[in-house]
Amino acid sequence: MIRALAFIVALICAAPALAQPLPAGLDKQNAIVIDTTKGRIVIKLRTDIAPQHAERIKQLAREGFYNNVPFHRVMDGFMAQTGDGKNFDGTGGSKYPNLKQEFSNVHFKRGIVGMARRGDSVDSANSQFFIMFADGASLDGQYTVIGEVVSGMDVVDKLKKAPPGSAGGAVTDPDKMVKVQVASDIK
Repeated sequence: MIRALAFIVALICAAPALAQPLPAGLDKQNAIVIDTTKGRIVIKLRTDIAPQHAERIKQLAREGFYNNVPFHRVMDGFMAQTGDGKNFDGTGGSKYPNLKQEFSNVHFKRGIVGMARRGDSVDSANSQFFIMFADGASLDGQYTVIGEVVSGMDVVDKLKKAPPGSAGGAVTDPDKMVKVQVASDIK
């Protein structure tokens, strides 16, 4: 009951974001819209450089896998990570097999979205992804770029951050992705 009430409150808070128009010229077939507890984020997926990863994100969004999933790891000045719709804490993935890396020459900078992976295994991306707050050149060629925020970086900036020195950037009582949709599916 409490969880249902919390979800309803989150939807009410996200209601103003639901009315926002999408950016002009957006390829709605290849974009995801993330309504969070702080507002709306729109990501243009890079099907040209990471087609398998982009398809996975769209598939999981259409299945509702990302709905009510927390931004479990948010490190100020670095990145915000989410996408664990299984365990909700950064330890889980989807029911689908891991993906082989699709590295590119795209530089990790503010607004770039990359796929998270496990440890040193480059072919272990599954469902989790992260949004860069700032430049992250050390990630170039090490992680798959799947997209870029085209609207809502101000929302990303508002996400609750982990306290300095916290283990792995873990956030207590994190903000959530209330609803994630492929833009073309929004009615």
